[in-house]
Amino acid sequence: MDIKILVATHKKYWMPKDKVYIPIQLGKSIHEDLGILGDNTGENISKKQPYYSELTAIYWAWKNLKADYIGINHYRRYFSKERYFLFKEGDKNKILKYDDFRKILTDYPIILPKKRNYYIVSRYKQYKNAHNINDLLCCRNVLKELYPEYVQDFDKVLNEKSGHILNMFVMRYDIFSNYCQWLFSILFELEKYLNLEGYSQYQQRVYGYLAERLLDVWLSHNKLNYKEVNYTVIEKIDWKKKILMFLRNNLVNR
Repeated sequence: MDIKILVATHKKYWMPKDKVYIPIQLGKSIHEDLGILGDNTGENISKKQPYYSELTAIYWAWKNLKADYIGINHYRRYFSKERYFLFKEGDKNKILKYDDFRKILTDYPIILPKKRNYYIVSRYKQYKNAHNINDLLCCRNVLKELYPEYVQDFDKVLNEKSGHILNMFVMRYDIFSNYCQWLFSILFELEKYLNLEGYSQYQQRVYGYLAERLLDVWLSHNKLNYKEVNYTVIEKIDWKKKILMFLRNNLVNR
């Protein structure tokens, strides 16, 4: 079973040595060369990385990589045997390896990270509090234009209080190819309507944020079977700051 999982990064960082992983530099065409495979070879959208984030690696894999299964992790986030805990640095030794993925993919065509639960707000409300809600509404309009049969799923997913985030997955190749065809047709059309002038560096990654929501829309509509797996973060993160920001966005600004 040929499984290839990209490890998307924008800086020099520790990388796992297992054969299943392929480090790839995001936005290599516009950033300093890190000396590893980049998203700027073959057919690519490397120059869009400030707006598409890790999606430039996903697009590159779709157009240039062949395998039975294709996936993506991030330089600090990996599918793992350990459960993810706030304030705890993840154990690099618990990151899944080739044999772990092979065993899961024998029974499931897709691997996804465990859902994030927002508890107090819907995904629509969470997006409204954290980003520009007009971008999400515009995305819905484009979806209605291109794939009207998905709109009901879009509304259902955005009304839920949990979902898959991070744009992390492993998919059987045919499923991966179909997903990319659907996703990028929406995002490229959406570019005609969004004006990102004045957006901060954080907010301008809008297409990556929208893709996180669209993945669950696509899964819901196509009723695809998948296995949820733990993921870990292998560095210390200021979660107190993140939690305070979340509470401020979703309670103070309601």
